[in-house]
Amino acid sequence: MKIIDRYILGEFFRFLIMCLLLFVSLFLVIDFFERLRFFISNQAAVKHALAYVVCQIPMVISLTLPVAVLIATMATLSIFSKNSEITAMKATGISLYRIGAPILLAACLITMILFFFSEWVTPKANQKVNHIMRVEIKKEAARGSFKQEGIWYRGEGGIYNFNSYDPKEQKLQGISLYFMTPDFRPQTQILAKEAYWRGKLWEGYQVQVITISPDGAPSMDKFDQMIMPIREKPADFGEIQLTPGEMGFFDLRRYARKLVAEGGEATPYLADMHAKIAFAFVPLILTITGILFSVRSERSGGIARSIGLGVIIGFSYWIVHAFSISFGRSGILPPIAAAWVANALFVIAIFIIGRRVTT
Repeated sequence: MKIIDRYILGEFFRFLIMCLLLFVSLFLVIDFFERLRFFISNQAAVKHALAYVVCQIPMVISLTLPVAVLIATMATLSIFSKNSEITAMKATGISLYRIGAPILLAACLITMILFFFSEWVTPKANQKVNHIMRVEIKKEAARGSFKQEGIWYRGEGGIYNFNSYDPKEQKLQGISLYFMTPDFRPQTQILAKEAYWRGKLWEGYQVQVITISPDGAPSMDKFDQMIMPIREKPADFGEIQLTPGEMGFFDLRRYARKLVAEGGEATPYLADMHAKIAFAFVPLILTITGILFSVRSERSGGIARSIGLGVIIGFSYWIVHAFSISFGRSGILPPIAAAWVANALFVIAIFIIGRRVTT
């Protein structure tokens, strides 16, 4: 690695670390004070409040890293432009592409790191945050668990297993209910294709009721429709269902395929699945955008201007991305198209701006 590359990367990572620390600190402080009344009203222990704050860090890093990369890029090159260092580099025959090459390579590395970080670290941390909020602080019983093969829930009357739960339609699919005697012997098993929440109760369809007599002899009755003996409400199962933020790309892909195979509604999960891939490329796209904006003209401003412009560009991306993903989740746009709309628009902007830049 040449001295000039080390120099450029040194400045870039210095600004990147500063931006990340600033973003993480601001988010955690603001979020903590917003949650302070919640902590106090639930008499949360200090260790649980601190654990909640610490487990938020991976999520904040995943969300703010692209903007931090953008601002670091613009700040680094703006300082070089203001100090005429880019002019000096060009005078020695170094093109603009060569000046930005080390930062682009760093952005490619950050893109890969962001994907795997969002795949392995962030979902686990988000699950832990949810557990701390519900179990450790609100003191709710951990009644269920979400796994790829379905939802297991310890209900008031027995043990439930569902292949999937659709919160939008308030529908359970692939239902198996297990009821035991006081001495924990199997008593009744109820199977149903699906059940819908009807305001006060669950109505099941294509139901099979298997009853085991005291002497161990089973009997089975079939019903096209019946009221299911489930005392819990939809909100109880919604707390167990993992959100897309608590699942990685591969988890979302497996679960979406499972829903499609069972005839469930997989569109929201498909939109978030494609978004995991699309969002990993954001640091690279915003880095190129930052390079072009920073060097359009020599001496065009300092760090303050770069930070302000970086924040505007970063939040512009966020607004477009949020709207497109919401359209994808609701089915207005195809999931894969919704995930890549913001990236496509910024790539087009890169080509338009790039044609006006003198290298």
